Amino acid sequence: MADLGEQFLIKKIAGNEEVRRFLVNLGFVCGAEVSLVSKISGNVIVQIKESRVAISREMAQKIIV
Repeated sequence: MADLGEQFLIKKIAGNEEVRRFLVNLGFVCGAEVSLVSKISGNVIVQIKESRVAISREMAQKIIV
C-alpha cells in the first residue's frame, strides 16, 4: 500500500478480466500517474489523472505501482 500523497506510475493491473476492465474504465491504465489521497475504514480515495476515485482496499491492491 502506498503512502499518502506520493505519486506513482502504474506498472500493471492484476486480477481477473472483469476487475481489470472495471479499473481501466476508471482510468487506471499502465503508465498513468496515481496517488493515494486518503484511507477511510478499509477503502481508499486515489487521484488518477484529474479525478478522485473511491475504491475498496482489495481493488486498490490489484493496481501494481
